[in-house]
Amino acid sequence: MKPAEAYILKQSEPFRSILLQLQLIIESTVDDAELLYKWGLPFYYIDGKQPFCYMNCSKGYVDLVFWHGAHLTLHLDSLVGGRKHFKSLRYTSSEALDEEIVIELLQEAYSVRDREYYK
Repeated sequence: MKPAEAYILKQSEPFRSILLQLQLIIESTVDDAELLYKWGLPFYYIDGKQPFCYMNCSKGYVDLVFWHGAHLTLHLDSLVGGRKHFKSLRYTSSEALDEEIVIELLQEAYSVRDREYYK
């Protein structure tokens, strides 16, 4: 089993279900996203070299963190900031996960993936 998959499967519920749901959405939305294990987290890369997004389970929630979050313009009311360049969607339950918002943000993040790291 790959380390990223092991990370997801070792999480307790409801976090495991949230991570699996996000994994399915990401992989069905972004064809060339590759799941790797970087910095101790499940991390998606484009073409194996360009960071795209990652998932983190901590402090009672799951974050889907967008690498170029500073460039996102959709669903700003759903995104959590607090980090210089990254923005994330945060979930404490599977029921709270809005698949349409995730897909739209993934598509937007993919469209800005080649922009400069800092705005």
